Amino acid sequence: MQKHVFKQHFQTSQSDRSEMKGHRPLAIWLTGLSGAGKSTIADALETFLIQKGIHTYILDGDNVRRGVCSDLGFSAEDRSENIRRIGELAALFVDAGIVVITSFISPFEKDRELAKKTIGEARFFELFVDAPIEVCEKRDPKGLYKKVRAGEIPNFTGISSPFEKPINPDLRIDTTVASVEEEVELIWEKIKEKLQ
Repeated sequence: MQKHVFKQHFQTSQSDRSEMKGHRPLAIWLTGLSGAGKSTIADALETFLIQKGIHTYILDGDNVRRGVCSDLGFSAEDRSENIRRIGELAALFVDAGIVVITSFISPFEKDRELAKKTIGEARFFELFVDAPIEVCEKRDPKGLYKKVRAGEIPNFTGISSPFEKPINPDLRIDTTVASVEEEVELIWEKIKEKLQ
């Protein structure tokens, strides 16, 4: 079927869209365990970037699973397909000239590497939001760890399903030692040149 699908080219390029927005696009890929602080950082980072006049959008795990990926479960295969779709979506946002912030556990290294390849290495910034499983479980903002311990959720990353820590992320943030404001400033220092 793919042999009958052809890439359509248009007059307006990514460079044109970036020039109109006044900055270059970037995919900021947040990965880490549930409860590590990904969504909190994504939210604060987007607010910070918007105040600087940067066009942004957040792709968040739960929100995407309510729509684009609502047909997927949590098996290893479904998790990989979930991240494959997110990589494709993020690539479209980057092509539109936007800074897209993705907040997904994305537990497997091979899936994160595929996302980087799909988006383009120059436009991909991997941010490892790190916190020990014990801290994540204590925070438990969605009550998921409690449900896991009660046997209500199988295949839960960090407990009954593996999380492969990034080997060489662009930035690692330990959310047990820094405030959200400090974390955002640290991210900004790392990404601002990529947006110029």
